[in-house]
Amino acid sequence: MPPSAEQLKQWDRAHVWHPFTQMSEWTDPLVIGRAEGNYLFDTAGRKYFDGVSSLWVTVHGHKHPALNKAIIQQLDKVAHSTLLGLANEPSIELARMLAQVAPEGLTRVFYSDSGSTAVEIALKQAFQYWQHRGEPRTQFEFLADAYHGDTLGAVGVGGISLFHEVFGPLLRPVEPAMRLPTPASLRGLGRQRRPWPDCTTQALAQARELFGARGDDIAALIVEPMVQGAAGMLTQPPGYLRGLADLCAEHGILLIADEVATGLGRTGRMFACEHEDVKPDFLCMAKGLSGGYLPLAATLTTDRVFEAFLAPRAAAKTFFHGHTYTGNPLACAAGVANLELFRREQVLTQLPSRIDCLRRALETLEGNPHVGEIRQQGLMVGVEVVADEDWTPYPSDRFAGARVCEAVRDHGVILRPLGDVIVMMPPLSSSFEELRLMVQAVDKALPRAVS
Repeated sequence: MPPSAEQLKQWDRAHVWHPFTQMSEWTDPLVIGRAEGNYLFDTAGRKYFDGVSSLWVTVHGHKHPALNKAIIQQLDKVAHSTLLGLANEPSIELARMLAQVAPEGLTRVFYSDSGSTAVEIALKQAFQYWQHRGEPRTQFEFLADAYHGDTLGAVGVGGISLFHEVFGPLLRPVEPAMRLPTPASLRGLGRQRRPWPDCTTQALAQARELFGARGDDIAALIVEPMVQGAAGMLTQPPGYLRGLADLCAEHGILLIADEVATGLGRTGRMFACEHEDVKPDFLCMAKGLSGGYLPLAATLTTDRVFEAFLAPRAAAKTFFHGHTYTGNPLACAAGVANLELFRREQVLTQLPSRIDCLRRALETLEGNPHVGEIRQQGLMVGVEVVADEDWTPYPSDRFAGARVCEAVRDHGVILRPLGDVIVMMPPLSSSFEELRLMVQAVDKALPRAVS
């Protein structure tokens, strides 16, 4: 007999340590039993719209026939074969497809299994690139409120104290000046926020000053293009990303675009860099790369970077880095099918109408006294929960955002908080009705959740 719903909850509480979760308060787990389309079903049969795409990974919905078929067909061939000294068909095919859809110049693909590892690879390749050129640049520039993953290299270029501060003793020292202010960090809080143009000008001026003073020691700048997700869906004003890219080019600094969250259609383009015609030296992707089916990540870079590692074996210029499941055939087969769906179903051409529908639905929240700023870039949304019409923040121990996300479940929706910011990142396959349902659930849940 399969375990009962209550047994599963008991075993979960007894044995599973959940990420980003205070386990002392983990008393009544919501156990998901199955999924269909854009919905999750718990073990009691209750249905929930997957408003965060199962942590931003589900692209075309759950149990998509084309993705299921691709994995089943690959299972009949080979489930796993290492890329250390061997190659496999799906990894080759997917790499070719990624080079075709990525910003111009990104021709080389290095596989891993998560966003953090994709970032680690970019950092290590950038660092080693400068060693091979005889220019030992050792510093990495990053933005205030940055989040690039939870492995130590990625934490070392992170700027969110809640996630990163405790691990400071494990990291290489990074001078405080190496955390660049962003327009969002300079803008201020509440209704009296400074105008975007002023903040953008000041942020770029500080970047220009730093690059001018220390550019010869900076290996790379790493950015989340257009949206800083974990910081609370902080959007970037027009011209900011382009300005950073131009400064990197001027000072010969490599640009790493962390598109783990923003890539694969989330912002309305295949990659967020495309909004400002930015062609980075590295592009990191994960999350929806396999369509939400299997762990898969990729770090793309240019021929220029790749060729710096080419030498006789005895020169020891090889990139000595790898993962057991690098280029896993099952995951890559799902990735190939995922990109085929983008092409065959013309996903990107359908996004503008969905994005506009979501924008209009969000307008209904603007009169709610518990809603502050609403930030949207494509199908990525952050809704600030505030205490009053003056946008006064709730005390941190109130956990208002978490309470709202718990309450929306009663209205058939799953969402996640980032502090007191409600995150909405629905599947690209969401219908207009489902997008409106998601926003309505927040509107209905807010009064009870924050009272």
